Amino acid sequence: MSKPKTSAPASAGGNAAPTDQPTFRTNPEVDAKIDAYIKENPKYWAYVQAMPRERLERTVVLNEVREVDRQQRIREGVMKQINRNPEMKRAYDLLVKDLPEDQKEGVITQIARQARRAVARSQSQQKSQGVAM
Repeated sequence: MSKPKTSAPASAGGNAAPTDQPTFRTNPEVDAKIDAYIKENPKYWAYVQAMPRERLERTVVLNEVREVDRQQRIREGVMKQINRNPEMKRAYDLLVKDLPEDQKEGVITQIARQARRAVARSQSQQKSQGVAM
């Protein structure tokens, strides 16, 4: 999706001037996906276009709220799994011992999610190699 990007230089205090309008980046690959979806779903596109602006804005915010909630549920699930295993909890605590307290949980969940993905990838590769043999 396009993300806002301010193009004006920051003032001496490091803040952009309040009158600056954000500019939006475009990604041709994302735009092509959107165009394809619109072409395949003309009724939905007509529905979106007919939405009042406030409803459309609130829908965008709702999607962001859902994403934040989803990330929080994932983080809580990862931490619950780590906390059930005292040995694993000690290992993660050792990895983040030098971080500020407010950053520890976030880094632990990042490491755990990366480890889970790495394990899943290696298991997937082992399965695909086992089938080929």
